[in-house]
Amino acid sequence: MKAKLDIVAMVLGFLGLFGVVAATAMPMWRVSAFIGANLIVMEVLWEGLWMNCYNQADIKMQCKVYDSLLVLPVELQAARGLMVVSCVVVLIALVVAGFSMQRSICCQDDARAKNITAAFAGCLFLLACLLTLIPVCWVAHTVIRNFYNPGVVDSRKRELGASLFLGWATCAILLATGCLLLLNYAKRRSKEYAAPYAAGSYLLSARGGGSVRSSRAPSSFHKHHEYV
Repeated sequence: MKAKLDIVAMVLGFLGLFGVVAATAMPMWRVSAFIGANLIVMEVLWEGLWMNCYNQADIKMQCKVYDSLLVLPVELQAARGLMVVSCVVVLIALVVAGFSMQRSICCQDDARAKNITAAFAGCLFLLACLLTLIPVCWVAHTVIRNFYNPGVVDSRKRELGASLFLGWATCAILLATGCLLLLNYAKRRSKEYAAPYAAGSYLLSARGGGSVRSSRAPSSFHKHHEYV
């Protein structure tokens, strides 16, 4: 059962890593909105963390990398840094989770060290979930606020892109992975405490039974009085 939980956690961890990398690389954080007088369906604008792309009908997609980081709004600048850090944290968490597996050669037969390693990996996955959730929600909040702001012209209004939805799904996967590792750690920890307690209670019961039997044995003084 423990080996199955380790395998499930590793599979979810790899899915989380793929989701974070894909959400970071995809240029669909914000897409053009077709509202009001800006009903131009012949051209679609995608804005990502690294580039923007124009997709025109019957023409290949044209993408251009941003000339400078300063041309990006604040939320996209922060999202770029946080998503990169999240990718690194997920990668480290996967390595640490691999060391915590029961069949891993790391720590050999030291169950306590492996339990601590599993807990540390779970905390890293939860940290990666937070690092991914912050920029995704920040960008989504900005897009929705500008969309319903009458002071923003229709041509500059955007809609939620596919990268944001992928980021939310990835956060759910990372959260599940971290909780699974911490739950596995809690089960192992409880068994570590249960084993010495069971052994101690067995010794106490054995000693108590011996004392009861010895107390019931008649003494020599008692036998002498009975004889008299």
